[in-house]
Amino acid sequence: MATAEQIKKACDIVLSDSNRKIMVVSAPGKRFKDDEKVTDLLIELANKMLDKANVENVKCAGAVEDTENAEKDRSAESTENVRNEASAEEALLRVLERYNEIADQLELGEGIKHEIEKDLRDRMSLDRTNKEKYLDCLKAAGEDNSAKLTANYLQKINVDAKYFNPKDAGLFLDDAFGNARMLPESYEGLSDLKNEKSIVVFPGFFGYSKAGDVVTFSRGGSDITGAILAAAVDADVYENFTDVDYVFAAHPGVVKNPEPIPSITYQEMRELSYAGFTVLHEETLEPAYRKGIPINIRNTNNPDAPGTMITKDRKQDGKRPVVGIAGEDGFISIYVSKYMMNREVGFGRKLLQILEEEGVSYDHTPSGIDNISIVIREKNISGKKGRIIERIRKELKVDSISVEGDNSMVMLVGEGMAYMIGIAARAASALAKAGVNIEMINQGSSEISVMFGVKSDREETAIRVLYDEFFA
Repeated sequence: MATAEQIKKACDIVLSDSNRKIMVVSAPGKRFKDDEKVTDLLIELANKMLDKANVENVKCAGAVEDTENAEKDRSAESTENVRNEASAEEALLRVLERYNEIADQLELGEGIKHEIEKDLRDRMSLDRTNKEKYLDCLKAAGEDNSAKLTANYLQKINVDAKYFNPKDAGLFLDDAFGNARMLPESYEGLSDLKNEKSIVVFPGFFGYSKAGDVVTFSRGGSDITGAILAAAVDADVYENFTDVDYVFAAHPGVVKNPEPIPSITYQEMRELSYAGFTVLHEETLEPAYRKGIPINIRNTNNPDAPGTMITKDRKQDGKRPVVGIAGEDGFISIYVSKYMMNREVGFGRKLLQILEEEGVSYDHTPSGIDNISIVIREKNISGKKGRIIERIRKELKVDSISVEGDNSMVMLVGEGMAYMIGIAARAASALAKAGVNIEMINQGSSEISVMFGVKSDREETAIRVLYDEFFA
């Protein structure tokens, strides 16, 4: 949805099939490689406004001793306020420039441009006491105004289309700003959309809390909105249009000409999305999985390509057990050792409880009889690492504890692996021959994935080596 041309393509796709009734739109993305996404521009705008609020709220500690110093302080504060005001206005104009460019190219007139500007200025003027709440409200403007533009364009070309606000439609989320989850009662209200005669144009990425606040999913959350609506209306299929013809067996930027994946299961896609496949947000799968609704990954720029179909089951040919290979960096490993750990009832629970109390989720827990490693995304433990380490040391009275950083997780994924012997051995042998040291290895109980921990600077080599082993 980055340009008027892309919006026209998206609308043409919807109009080419009368069964396509609900259109979930994202915010305008990059027009070219070094461009900025509108969501990033809105985050910048929100931060400028929050900086402005911080200056306004600064209070001098202690009494001002003389009039001359007080005057200097007021003058400096006034100068800083003017500077921040100008900076925020400049950030706003950059956002408006993107929307105005699209509106002009779609020949929508001045009315929609004024509506979008008023919407943005109204959001900017909201209370900034709660930073996360304010940031979510500004971020959501990207998708919201993109949906308004799209609905306006469809109406202009005489299509019966209607913009729906998530609050009016009944999409309610919890109040975890920036990382929200849908409240299950939303399905009842959203199900009414299937009775709409008009084409529904719905903004992705956000909903509303029960208190009436705008709340967003994590980045890329428009995918989640689409899956929720598909589940709510019992859709025949959820078509997710992006910028690739297929999901590929490995990242094309790492492996040259990787094989396309024509079909894949929900579970396989879930594992690959978790491990770095960015074509689909990893939380997208749950609503579709619960209702058994197929997801079809398609290309907006090549809508005739069949794309990749994500379903509950797929036919196993027995020849290729691995469906895909993914990798992602940014992990750390907390290594805990305590003699006779295996005889201490509740040790694992106490360890994980410390993480729970600190609000940190973990990803893997490979263990031995006297040691255990907790693999965590580094961003999830930012600012808490020292305190967590100290708590583990004191509360669990461990013999030693250490932290290893700069780790990547490389995943082999495929439901066919459960029926074949020696997959892990083949992978480990291939990595060894390439000189890639395995820091840890973990296989899920479902046997559809094997995780290898490697140093981040060896991640791409590991992916290429494993691709050659299982696909060449």
